[in-house]
Amino acid sequence: MKHWVPYSLVMSIIIIGALLFSGCTEQPASESAESIKIGVVASMSGPASTTGKDIWQSAELAAQEINAQGGVFVKDLNKKIPITLVQGDDESTREGGIKAVSKLITQDNVDLLVGGYSSAVVSAHQAIVADNKVPYIISGGSSTSVSHRDDIDTSYMFFHRPNTDDSAKASILFIDEVVRPEIYKKFNLPDDRPLRLALIFQDSPFGKGQQGAVRNLTQDLNLPIEIVAEETFKMGESDFRTALTSVKAKKPDIIYAVTFLNELIPLTQQARRDVGLDTLILSIENNDDPDYYSGVGELGDFTLMESRFSPYAIPKGSTSERTKKFLEDFQTKYGGFSGMMGAATYESVYIAAKAIENAGTVQKDAVRKALSEISMDHMIEVMKDQVIRFSPDYQESSFDLYVEQMKMDPAVGEIRPHIVWPESIRETGFVIPDWYQPGSP
Repeated sequence: MKHWVPYSLVMSIIIIGALLFSGCTEQPASESAESIKIGVVASMSGPASTTGKDIWQSAELAAQEINAQGGVFVKDLNKKIPITLVQGDDESTREGGIKAVSKLITQDNVDLLVGGYSSAVVSAHQAIVADNKVPYIISGGSSTSVSHRDDIDTSYMFFHRPNTDDSAKASILFIDEVVRPEIYKKFNLPDDRPLRLALIFQDSPFGKGQQGAVRNLTQDLNLPIEIVAEETFKMGESDFRTALTSVKAKKPDIIYAVTFLNELIPLTQQARRDVGLDTLILSIENNDDPDYYSGVGELGDFTLMESRFSPYAIPKGSTSERTKKFLEDFQTKYGGFSGMMGAATYESVYIAAKAIENAGTVQKDAVRKALSEISMDHMIEVMKDQVIRFSPDYQESSFDLYVEQMKMDPAVGEIRPHIVWPESIRETGFVIPDWYQPGSP
């Protein structure tokens, strides 16, 4: 007599057996690896697609350079292994990011992830990374709500960018140390008058992170700065005239704009051309991209930008020669210049390669440990102490930030940046344009 075993039980036995077999025979991943698969999380479509293209192309250039040297030496194999990049389009949305990262991890079986831009998008797929324990070098997602979160395990995530507190501090110190004294001197304003600051920021973790950092810094450092306006806008918005009109009524001395590249160009143009705001605009580093310089036109003249990498302003020092080469190689390959997000992702691929080499394997926990201990010379962005490393608390790298002022270059018909702060790398002095008008007393 035959005894039939239920189908579900058979399947359970097969699955358990397969798991036990794989557990008994598991070998280091690198022993059978034909290439190191790095997933690149980039906004190849949607509002942030210009930046996403920069991220992808810069990662591609780094992988090409490493592979030209034979690849990454993996001790387990006693040979070099080439890098293969796998593109993950987050579509500039939270849902798109979840879909892209899930596919990179579960279907493409990447060894490591790099990239990520919007804080909102990155925060949505962090849980997937945490659950699957895949090392992820994040070159965007600057909000501290992304890197300082404690509701998920972020031990496999490494943040190769300043956070919103870092960039806000550089911007606010520049305003207090340079902008305020020059305005007060030129217009004979009393020293006890607070500088009038207007905030226009994206309604996102990125924008709100900057807003909170500016508020806290002005209070904690007891700076003579008064926030007279706080206007928000939705990610991807292109018409800022209502917000700018409201800001104009508050008569600020300077506007602090927290935007993406596709937002900063129309905001700057509408402020001067449509609303008649004869004041200074200071923006954040993620906008330091060739498309800003070519897109904003003469209305970007005298604007300010906090930065850490520029296609047209190279800080003097130990990174300058390698930066020039990177820009030349990028232009040769793609016919243009990389922006800040591209530079960070280019470095992230090299950081990934170094971590795998140090680990001697592509096993994810070993690579994670190697990333937490990494210490390598800085490359094309100026790092604190000239070393790329991640902090032991939140696994964030630390940059030497600077501020540029834009000036029209008649020879190219576009604005070009000039470093005006800090003093150690200053190229030229900060200038108040003739058309500038300070806010109310």
